[in-house]
Amino acid sequence: MTTPPAWRHRRVLVTGCTGLLGAWLTAWLADHDADVVGLVRDNVPRSSFHRMGLASRVVTVAGAVEDHDVVERAINEYEIEVVFHLAAQTIVGIANANPRSTFSANVQGTWNVLEAVRRGRDRIRAVIVASSDKAYGAQTVLPYREDTPLEGRHPYDVSKSCADLIAQSYWHTYGLPIAVTRCGNFFGGGDLNFNRIVPGTIRSLLHGERPVIRSDGSPRRDYFYIEDGVAAYVALAEHVLAGGGHGEAYNFSNEQPITVREITDLLVRLVGGTDLEPIVLGNAPNEIPDQFLSAEKARKELGWAPTHGFETGLRRTIAWYREFFGLPA
Repeated sequence: MTTPPAWRHRRVLVTGCTGLLGAWLTAWLADHDADVVGLVRDNVPRSSFHRMGLASRVVTVAGAVEDHDVVERAINEYEIEVVFHLAAQTIVGIANANPRSTFSANVQGTWNVLEAVRRGRDRIRAVIVASSDKAYGAQTVLPYREDTPLEGRHPYDVSKSCADLIAQSYWHTYGLPIAVTRCGNFFGGGDLNFNRIVPGTIRSLLHGERPVIRSDGSPRRDYFYIEDGVAAYVALAEHVLAGGGHGEAYNFSNEQPITVREITDLLVRLVGGTDLEPIVLGNAPNEIPDQFLSAEKARKELGWAPTHGFETGLRRTIAWYREFFGLPA
């Protein structure tokens, strides 16, 4: 494969590089000859970042996005040109229990990154900030479109609304080359947050245990396969590098919303060999009932579309966890 000129020897910072999206994106960038620097807060030996051998392929800087000096040093000393700001506390339940740490990571972390970018602005060509469909909050009109108001109400949702608006402010005030992504719920191999529905259900089924649904199973969500997510982030970054999309937000989705119960039943079928019924707790406080996105803008302006079918992505994810747990295919 010929390496796209946009990435060969491009100096790229990825915050949150050991997370689900961060590891897959870092691997893609390294495979395409970018000079990648990853900001690493915690060492997670079982993460995809380590399983993919990325620690020996990229530069890692130890620190958290809450530490402005660390972020600014990474951007300046490594002469960064492109920033993918992915680092965040991403779990709704943790945000409800620990709003302070969530706001510190997601809000303060975002202004730290963008302030460091502003101070090194002469060299920065593109900044992609990860927002979320949660930034829209609960809405009566769905699917969410990019002009839907940002109306988060609960800690996690508010943290993403704030980070999103902060990113936009750095474009409107300082003219920084920033674009914002708003994606559905990522799934794929390497997600070790087993309180999420996809990895948690797969782990339970592979170990012969009944999966647990925290809600009543009725909320509808977007579930977005991680390799399609990487392609979306790359497409948007290349658009910004070419001079487009500055100050804009883009939704990314497979545009196939499905209820929590439906995806659980689908995983039961795809894993196979079991008729385990899920345990439905009916207790998911501060969850938005229905959340799903229109990706029309990304399709039209970026020429982007997901390339993996939904079931294909789930099958690939199940295969990853079979290997992870040392189970036969």
